[in-house]
Amino acid sequence: MNFRLGKRVIDPGKYFDYNATTPICEAAREAWLLMADQHWENPSSLYREAGIARRLLEDFREELAEEIGIEDAERVVFTSGATEANNAVIQFWSHAPGKIAISAVEHPSVRAAAAGFFGPERMIEIGVDPITGIINLEEVERVVTMVEDLVGLSVMAANNETGTIQPWDVIAELCLEAGIPYHSDSAQWIGKEPGGGFADIDYFTGSAHKFGGPKGIGFLVLPENFDDCAFIGQLGGPQENGRRGGTEDLPGIAAMIAALKSQRNAPDVSDVRDLFEAALLESGEFKIVGKRGPRLANTSMIVLPHTKNLKWLTRLSDRGFGVSTGSACSAGAGNPSQVMMSMDLEFEEMSRVLRVSGGPGQGEAEWMALYDAIIGVKSELED
Repeated sequence: MNFRLGKRVIDPGKYFDYNATTPICEAAREAWLLMADQHWENPSSLYREAGIARRLLEDFREELAEEIGIEDAERVVFTSGATEANNAVIQFWSHAPGKIAISAVEHPSVRAAAAGFFGPERMIEIGVDPITGIINLEEVERVVTMVEDLVGLSVMAANNETGTIQPWDVIAELCLEAGIPYHSDSAQWIGKEPGGGFADIDYFTGSAHKFGGPKGIGFLVLPENFDDCAFIGQLGGPQENGRRGGTEDLPGIAAMIAALKSQRNAPDVSDVRDLFEAALLESGEFKIVGKRGPRLANTSMIVLPHTKNLKWLTRLSDRGFGVSTGSACSAGAGNPSQVMMSMDLEFEEMSRVLRVSGGPGQGEAEWMALYDAIIGVKSELED
């Protein structure tokens, strides 16, 4: 079979859209090829070779649990990614009468799921500080303690557009004290920020392609009392201890864990990101959204000085740079994202937003090359 491949145009050093997806790292590629070549059997089958695949699957579950700081590996359910996992949790909650609360800046996989499974009349939205992007913790405490029919709270660990890091550990404690289940979409945090500490979150999700793994594989972590939890995310088979039907993707799982391990020693790029932003701000014409709050070290959301962002993106692409106008899950929809509205950007400003999100292999040279390209586009657009 012949495949017609397009010419590759993005140099890895010029790719600044890591919050959308990442190139697969070498460790993940090697792990995937090894499993696909030597252990392609169905882990649920009964013959000896399938039994080996099954043992490997459980070993990988233990490894992932250790990487993310979970003592009981049985809490881990392998999924196709964070979108599936987020939908599964919210659909599960919707079976109970009551309301769901979410932050105003959730990813579409949470916001749309909440609207679809609960309906607007059963949704509570908690706002964020328009300067920092951080959720209003006083409102979180009020909601989890005062709303009598609340069935769950969903607040992400880190935002995919601004990079704002939410105080998920504080939120987990508030929910624990109030007896309210807490879900955190952690797709942008896992593999980018050091450390774990997620054990106290009831439900949290991750996606391999956000940290150097392949697309189509991710995970969901269930509450500590998972034996008492009636959660079933996908019907159709006994896989994943009956929590998610469907043949497990052993090569993808192996690659995901290899990618996550490879991120342990990834360099902190916040200094060069800050240098890049400082250079832009020196012109007095650029604006950095959420700069005064804690952010992922790789992310910068920029309001451009003039001209709609698609012209900037096209001209930067002509120079070989890959950047984004916002969330990949809302790009092209023709409407500003909920995140932009929550950050109090003026409507006209929303059409001038550019998201830059770098990777672990990019240092000062790469970030400042992007700066030079942006300044070059600015000069072109002013002519």
